[in-house]
Amino acid sequence: MKMQHVFFDLDNTLWDHRRNAYLTIKDLFEDQEINSKYNIDFEEFHSVYHDINEDLWEKIRDGIVGKEYLREHRFYDSFKHFGVENKELSNYFEENFLDNIVGYNELVEGAEDILEYLKAKNYKLHIISNGFQDVTERKCTLSGIAPYFETITSADSIGVRKPNPKIFEYSLGLSEAKKEESILIGDDWIADAMGAKNFGMDSIFFDVYKEDKKEAGLKAITHLQQIKEYL
Repeated sequence: MKMQHVFFDLDNTLWDHRRNAYLTIKDLFEDQEINSKYNIDFEEFHSVYHDINEDLWEKIRDGIVGKEYLREHRFYDSFKHFGVENKELSNYFEENFLDNIVGYNELVEGAEDILEYLKAKNYKLHIISNGFQDVTERKCTLSGIAPYFETITSADSIGVRKPNPKIFEYSLGLSEAKKEESILIGDDWIADAMGAKNFGMDSIFFDVYKEDKKEAGLKAITHLQQIKEYL
């Protein structure tokens, strides 16, 4: 059976979340004069924030904490690491972060080119994201990639996240796609690569950070252009 539907993860697969978050936090940091007020170096702060945020998203994915916990803690815990316990300050960062991040819309290298390529080959394209529904849609619209996609599924809209098979079921239903005609491309080994595999759907692991994880028969790429070798 011929592949017809290509499902993409969004953050760090097409939309460069890491880069856009970095630029957004840098603005807030300078705006609030954090360096002069608290003597905290931005690069150090960003590195601590990055680790805390990644850890919290993994906990959300694994069902250990909820979204509200993440929103209350990622900046609070980051500042606390530097001895600054300030709810007001961390709330300011959280609220403005989500509003401002969509002001930066850098895409992962090669993203537009590969979407053009797949569209030209008549694949039907879709998004399955673990992010927040409204933010996911704004990211797609503001970065200019929304027109490529027939459906956009966000974990929020159904209350489960990848690797939960229910989100794949839901997205296939929405796009009227058959499992065996579909492939998922994403950068999270557990949520995307293993999630799709356990669901019984083909996948390509986008190994952005060269984690070099291997699984028999699993396709892996380190640059989006390499998708052309498979599709």
